[in-house]
Amino acid sequence: MSTESADYAERLRKKQTVWWKRALHVQAPYHWNLRRQGLGRTLDVGCGIGRNLAVLPAGSVGVDHNSESVAIARSMGYDAVTSKEFLGSTPPASFDGILLAHVIEHMDADSGEKLLREYLKFLKPGGKVFFVCPQERGYDSDPTHERFTTGDDLVELCRTVGLVPQVPFSFPFPRKLGKIFIYNEFCLLARRPA
Repeated sequence: MSTESADYAERLRKKQTVWWKRALHVQAPYHWNLRRQGLGRTLDVGCGIGRNLAVLPAGSVGVDHNSESVAIARSMGYDAVTSKEFLGSTPPASFDGILLAHVIEHMDADSGEKLLREYLKFLKPGGKVFFVCPQERGYDSDPTHERFTTGDDLVELCRTVGLVPQVPFSFPFPRKLGKIFIYNEFCLLARRPA
């Protein structure tokens, strides 16, 4: 399965709308973690079906290479566009923040760097970039994951492209639970120099 396929978009939709996730509002702590980063008007790169767009500030935009995922996000009222639509129409330095949640692990290191460089031109000087990648159990849960990416890997990526990273952290539980809890994540906030 490719992350560009209609099947992948449908997989995301089914995972997001399962009854117990809606009843328990399991995204609440993750949304809290995202909001507390203070990203401002955000470009959500690899937005999928838009689960994070629900809590990002007004004016935020999701972009994804999967047109089916973008269609689902739009049907839920989110501002989402395909990569081709976005790259051909958006002025540089127009966003306060960039979100890459569950994106970098889907590609090799060179492709991840290339993707980040491609979208950094849309980030204002002094803007923030927030990364989220799954830990071991979450990484193993998706056959489209290509490269296990740790917080230290994210720090290295940031330094390579000229971002100033903070200290990576494990969320929502300590790092040792990443091998058993599917939703434990590596998180890193970085800043573009002003």
